Order: sequence, then structure tokens, then C-alpha cells
Amino acid sequence: MAEVIEWLADGTAGGSPYSPRFGDRYRSELGGLEQAREVFLKGCGLPAAWASQPQWTILETGFGLGLNFLVSWAAWKADPQRPRLLHFVSTEAFPASAEDVLRSARTHPELLPLAQELQAQLWGLLPGMHRLVFEDGQLLLTLCIGDAKAMLREQSFAADSVYLDGFSPQRNPDIWDLHTFKAVARCCRRGTRVATWTVARSVRDALAQAGFVVEKVPGIPPKRDNLQGEYNPAWEPKKTRASPLRRTASSCVVIGAGLAGAAVAASLARRGWQVTVLDAADTPAAGASGLPAGVLAPHVSPDDSLLSRLSRCGVRATLQQAGRWLQAGQDWSPSGVLEHCVEHERKLPHAWQPEQAWASAAGDWTRLATPEQLAQCGLPPKAPALWHVQAGWIKPACLVRAWLSSPGVSWRGNAAVSQLTYQSGAWRVLDASGQELAQAELVVLAAGHASRALAETAQDQPLALQAIRGQVSWARHEPTEAGTAQALPAFPVNGHGSLIPAFPHAAGLAWITGGTFERDKASADIKPQDHKQNFGKLQTLLPQAAQTLASQFDKLDIQAWAGTRCATPSRLPALGPLQAPDLWLCSGMGSRGLSFAALCAELLAARLHAEPLPLEQRLAEALLPAHAALTTG
Repeated sequence: MAEVIEWLADGTAGGSPYSPRFGDRYRSELGGLEQAREVFLKGCGLPAAWASQPQWTILETGFGLGLNFLVSWAAWKADPQRPRLLHFVSTEAFPASAEDVLRSARTHPELLPLAQELQAQLWGLLPGMHRLVFEDGQLLLTLCIGDAKAMLREQSFAADSVYLDGFSPQRNPDIWDLHTFKAVARCCRRGTRVATWTVARSVRDALAQAGFVVEKVPGIPPKRDNLQGEYNPAWEPKKTRASPLRRTASSCVVIGAGLAGAAVAASLARRGWQVTVLDAADTPAAGASGLPAGVLAPHVSPDDSLLSRLSRCGVRATLQQAGRWLQAGQDWSPSGVLEHCVEHERKLPHAWQPEQAWASAAGDWTRLATPEQLAQCGLPPKAPALWHVQAGWIKPACLVRAWLSSPGVSWRGNAAVSQLTYQSGAWRVLDASGQELAQAELVVLAAGHASRALAETAQDQPLALQAIRGQVSWARHEPTEAGTAQALPAFPVNGHGSLIPAFPHAAGLAWITGGTFERDKASADIKPQDHKQNFGKLQTLLPQAAQTLASQFDKLDIQAWAGTRCATPSRLPALGPLQAPDLWLCSGMGSRGLSFAALCAELLAARLHAEPLPLEQRLAEALLPAHAALTTG
């Protein structure tokens, strides 16, 4: 459940937020706005320090009610010399509710529009990292839910400014101890500015031991002093994961114009790269991303597995992109998805159960399906099923085309790449005749299964990328059968294949179901017999819907679409650098391209630019291409 906050009627506008857990107020007696501006923003030399920088990263310990974030956002937004990209990373062990965050901001009307945008994204804050996106992707908030020390060990970046905040050292000593400051220091570069409101001797001593040089400065009433300084240890810090230098945007070639390639192109273009996307086909999304419509839903497992955690990060990223780029009702719909657990009941993690610590946040993601939802599907009240709240259907090709329309992205079709050669610090991308198609400093392989052969032209280690053929069945709802659409569920259903009951298509309102799953099949040929297999899956998944659509299957009044997906042995995407310099792989998303493409693209960009990661370090490392490499010898 969200952290309990009491609102004290102490004469301040809207009341004063108070934490029963720590026996302390969330903000100073004067309301907190001046503290946010004077102690933290100006205490770190902002906004002057970030002027004309390509990116800037602020690290905060203790998100609380988000006031420091909102003040920093407002200052960035008002600054004509603001950095192109602002990262704000904040830790919080006990997250407040979205409603309390908004209520806190009502005291400051100038911040209320920003607080309303923040409130809309403060859902599903389970332990781990959550990337929230604002200002068309130029302002990125990474909320790290959990103990600050543990969360910062899962990050990889170098902060430019540090806000040390939290309840008083007497009330919450853990956030002010030496171990926390050492974790903060690992995320700093020499010269990183630090500011806080407390001047407690224990805090100053611990900061000094961690390598910070601080001094007292005049405070704002009623406090006499504040603390400012910088990270400047007397010793040479050990190299950490925050050590890589920030990359300067340059030229990039992305090979593949499906979900993976288009997402990478858009993420790099937002950071100033000039990106050329090459594809062998004459239209974008001609491969597996050409699926007429696909289901977007998180994976759930009793142990909250790696795949489950990654899928939630990915679904959030895709929902943000769909909300920005696509037309709801036409290109996508956040309708929710019912998962019918056909093979076995899928149990939720223990911590998600009613009355458990994370039940409320988990309920923002996935709940047990209600009898009413089951009835809409024609399923019995006791049928094992989950309801995915943050889920729906998307037309992948629409998302691909939107990403490729990003400023800085150039797409070229009929450009089949056969070979890569590296000369004088740049890649030459060649066709089958040896003619140069493009040249760039960086190349990203995002061509699905074809990435395997391209990688072999540039490195010795082959990749275990597997081709998986899939075919779906779809048809439009006949105008003369007006009751067909009404007889089907009002939302997608998955679990043994899937059914999207209604989505707009050029031929009219359509449904789609399937699909097949053939390993080591790279052909996308249509097989009429696959309709029978898809209908059989539908009979198991939704017997009533299958009965409704049986006549169209019997008359073969249906269409087929087939494509080749690309998977890895781990069932996870492959994302990261290959052996050759400035050659990256973004592939292996299997049937979850809609879940993983946007996330992997942001992870690639973060690692290139030494930015904060959009997910935990251990999750990012599980995607490294080495895990998709074939053993040799």
C-alpha cells in the first residue's frame, strides 16, 4: 500500500503533510518551496551550471512528495539555455500515493500543471526502477523504489548535481549514514555539486569520509545554516560502472526497420544523433512488425522472475510511446487484457496478495479477473484468469512509422545489407555487390534473425538467434453480421494464443487470433492449414468466441498473415555491444517486440551516453549479447 500520510491542520494552505512512520514533517514550516529552490536548486548552482549542456543528471535521496523534482522541472522548462536532456534520479523506500503528491502541490499553484502530469504516471510503483517520461522524452524521471543503498548499486551513471534530502537524521538515520553517502559517491564524478538542508555533525563527518568537501552556508529562516559542497576526494576513486565518458552524438546506421530498429533510431535521434535506417524491404515494418495488431501485456510469475520484471519495464515504456505517438482507438487501445490461464493457474507473487505490502501497487498492474470480466468472455466464474490493467492492443506498423518520422531519422528501403567493414574509425555498410550503402561511426543490428549473418561478417563469435515462424488468422466483421462484434469480449484475451476482438482496419472493423509457433523456420509463407491450428487454440482459449467465429473459419472467409520472429535461448532480448568497436545488437525479442522494443532502445541510448539506466543494472546485464552467443570449440 502507499505510504500513510497525515495532513495536519496547522494553518498552512492545504495542511502540512506528516509521516507517522518517522514522526516528522515532509517539508519545512514555510511550505518547502523556498527550500527546494534555495537549498537544492541554487545550492547546486542551477540553473547556471547546466546552461548549454547536452544533458544533465540530478540525483536525489528521498523523493518524498516530489517537490524538488517539480521545482527542478519548472526551472529547466523556463530556461532558454536548458540542456537537451535532463535526467532526475530519485530513491524512495516508502512511496506516497499519487493523490498525496498532487495534494502537496496544490499549495503551489505555479507547479500544479506539472504535478498533474506527474500524478498521471505515478502508478504501479513496485520495488525496482520506474522510468517516467515528460516533455516529449527530454525530461526523464527514474524513480528507484527501495533502500537507497541497494537501489544506487543497481544504477550506472555519473550525477552532475546531488540533492541530499529526507526526514531528519534523528528520525531517519539510515538515509544519512556513511554507507548511503558511499553509494551516492559511486554515482558522482569529481566536481559533482551536493547540497542539503541539514548541517548535523554526523552528516558532515560521513560526507567527508565518502569524499565530499562541504561547508556551511547561510540558510533560509528558520534555519541558520545549510550545507553545500562537491565530490572531490583526496584519493583517486576506484573505477566504477559510472566511469564511462558521455558519448557525443554523431552518425549512426540502424539495420532493420521493424519495432527494434525504429525504436533505436528514435531514441538516438532525441539525443542529437543523425540516424540512417536501412531495410531490405520497400516499406517499413515489412517483417514480424507488420502484424496487423498485437497484444501488449506484462508477464506474471509467482517468483516475479527476470522476464516478469523486464516485461513491466517494457510495457510502461511502450505505453508512454503509444500515448505520445499514436491515435487511441485507431492505432491502439489501452483497454486492458484478460489472461486466461489455460494450462495452469498463474499465481501472483506473495507480496502482491491482499493485505500484503505491495498489493496496491501490484493491483495497478495485474489483478485476479472478476466474475463480470469472465462472463464477458463466456468463461465460468471459477476459470483461472488474470486481468492486466496496463495492457491493450497496438498496431505495430503504426508505431514503427511514427518512430521513423522523428527529426534526425532518415529511412531507406530496398537497401539489403550484406557486409560490414570497419576502417579508420567508421563502419562501411555494403550491399551484395560491395557497393557502399552508408557509412557511420556507429552501427546497430536490429534486423531480427538476419542480424546473425550480419554479425558474422564483423566478428568471429556467432550468435544464437533463432528464427520462429508464426501465422495468425484475421477477418473483418461482416456488416450483415452486426451481432458478431457484440458477441465477443470487449477487450483482448491471451493465454493460449490470443484474440483481439475488434480493431479498425482498412477493410473495416476486424478481429485477429493466433498464432502458430514454428522454431527454426525463417519462411513467412502462408500455410492454409494453420487456420485450423489457430481455430483449435481459440476453442481452448475462448470456446464461446470460437463458436461465434466458426462460420467464418468454416467458409475460409478469413485472411492470414505470417512473419518470422527472432528469439534467444534465454527468452530475453539481446541488447548491447558486440566484439567489434561501435557495433551493437538489438534483437531477439521473440513474440514480445511490443513489450521490449522501446525499453531496449532507451537502454542502448543510456549505455552509450553514460546516462542513468531505465531499469536495474542486473536486469540490463541479463540482456548482454554474450548470453546469446553460441559456444565454440
